[in-house]
Amino acid sequence: MNRVFAFLLMLVAPLSGAQTSETGFLNRSVTVEGTEFRYVVYVPRDFNRATAWPILVALHGGGEYGDDGIKQTAGGVATAIRLHPERFPAIVIFPQAHADHTPGWQQKGGEAALAAVDKAIAEFHGDPARVYLTGLSAGGNGTWYIASHHAERFAALLVVSGFAGQFKGKQSGLDYPPVFPEAPDPYAAVAKKVAGLPTWIFHNDGDPNVPVDESRRMFSALKAVGANVQYIELHADQHDAWTAVYARADVWAWLFQQKKP
Repeated sequence: MNRVFAFLLMLVAPLSGAQTSETGFLNRSVTVEGTEFRYVVYVPRDFNRATAWPILVALHGGGEYGDDGIKQTAGGVATAIRLHPERFPAIVIFPQAHADHTPGWQQKGGEAALAAVDKAIAEFHGDPARVYLTGLSAGGNGTWYIASHHAERFAALLVVSGFAGQFKGKQSGLDYPPVFPEAPDPYAAVAKKVAGLPTWIFHNDGDPNVPVDESRRMFSALKAVGANVQYIELHADQHDAWTAVYARADVWAWLFQQKKP
C-alpha cells in the first residue's frame, strides 16, 4: 500500500506544481494616493510567462469616465479584440479615469494608467521596450499628455480623434487645458517631447465634436521636428473614427512592429 501511495504522489506532484493562468478580460485595480482606480486587462489565450509580452494601453473617451472599471471596454479596442483576437498578441490595459470633474488623463487618471502598466509588466512578464499607447477623443488628449510627459516609457503612439490644445468636452462638459498651458505653441511643445516616437494619427474630416484641425496641427508640428509620423484623414461627418481605425489589421501590424532602441 505504501508503494502504491508513493507512486500516486509521483503522478500528482507535477500536476499540482503546474501553474495555470487566467486569460481573457480580467478585472484589476491600482491605488494612487489613497484612491482606487479599477481597470481591465486583456490576456491572450496563448499567454505563457516564458515569453516577454508587448503591452498596449487603451485610453477611453469622455463618455466612459467613472469608477465601475468596466464601461471603458464597451467599444474601441476591446471590440476590435473580441472580433479579431489574433491581431492582438499583447497584454492590453483598459484604464478608467474617474468622473471627478478633472481633465481626465491629465491628472490622477494618467498616473493610475501608468501604475497599471507597471503592475501588468510585473504580473504578466511585460516587455518594457514594447509598451504602446493609444487613445480616442479625450483618450487621444490623454495620449498626447501622457506620452509627452513620459516619452521614455513608450515605443509608439496611435492617436484617434484627439486634441492637444484647449478644449471643452462635448459629452463630459470638462474644460481641458492645453497639454502644455505655458507654451506659446502647445502643439510644437508636444511634438518636441514625442518626436522620437513613431506616431500614427487618424481623424474624421467632418468631426462635429473635436475639430479636425487639432490633428492637422499636431501632424504639422511633428513633421516640423522630423518625427516619424503618419496622418490619415477619414471622410466622415461623425466623431467616431475609432471603430473604423481599430478594425484595420494594418494598424495593429504596424504598431506591434515598433520597439524602443
